[in-house]
Amino acid sequence: MKGLSLKIGKIPYANLFPIFYMLEKKCDISRYEFVEGVPSMLNKMLRNGKIDVSPSSSIEYLRHKAKYLLIAGSSISSKGPAGSIFLFSKSPIKALDKKTIAVSPHSETSVVLLKIILNDFLSMRCKLKPVSGSLNNTLSSFPACMLIGDEAMKAKKTVLQILNSGLYIYDLGELWFKQTGLPFVFALWIARKKSLSEKRGLIEKFSSNLIKATAVAVKEFPLAARAAPQRQWLSEEELLKYWKGISYDFTEEHKKGLDLFFKYAQKYEKRI
Repeated sequence: MKGLSLKIGKIPYANLFPIFYMLEKKCDISRYEFVEGVPSMLNKMLRNGKIDVSPSSSIEYLRHKAKYLLIAGSSISSKGPAGSIFLFSKSPIKALDKKTIAVSPHSETSVVLLKIILNDFLSMRCKLKPVSGSLNNTLSSFPACMLIGDEAMKAKKTVLQILNSGLYIYDLGELWFKQTGLPFVFALWIARKKSLSEKRGLIEKFSSNLIKATAVAVKEFPLAARAAPQRQWLSEEELLKYWKGISYDFTEEHKKGLDLFFKYAQKYEKRI
């Protein structure tokens, strides 16, 4: 055990900044090694044993449950608008039937969620294509584009600053909640079961630290906001409003939402 470190995935988006900030400020992280990456990259690293623990896409957990251990009580969820998962469309959403929609290559859960919203909730048949690039460039070739994280938040702010942009903006968390009345779990904190054999103590310590950091973060959002790199393009008030709309816990209600997502997702996922 001596000398071992716990490799922890770190998503550099605004939604998780308060948690990582408080982990670093309030906990002993001397034996933690943070590995930064977008969700799709960290999912792959966790799956392949390159990291031990990560806030990971809920679809990654559903696809490979046998590999993972849930860290109890923690998630990144929304009970209504998510505030950072948007579909930008040049027409009302129902006019997108049978069209190809561009989606962020950095997301996995949100892509499946969009399929569910379009196919199951709206009875549409659309193709989704992973595309990199700015919103403007993407919308020059596609009728709609889904973005996630800070990229989505920046794009929305830019669009809202343009009078008569003509774009429709849909929050996927809000569309899910309106249809189901349940939270949507975008990400879960999970650990590799194989890491338990030699790092059980570190994983248990991190689980305790995560609970502490989350509790402090929720009480001290203004402190985190003053240090957040997103202050370059968001005001403190905007950050606080965004964080207060995120659910960082994982209750029975969240489990019901995750189970319903699992039920819908099975038809699109051969691996679950």
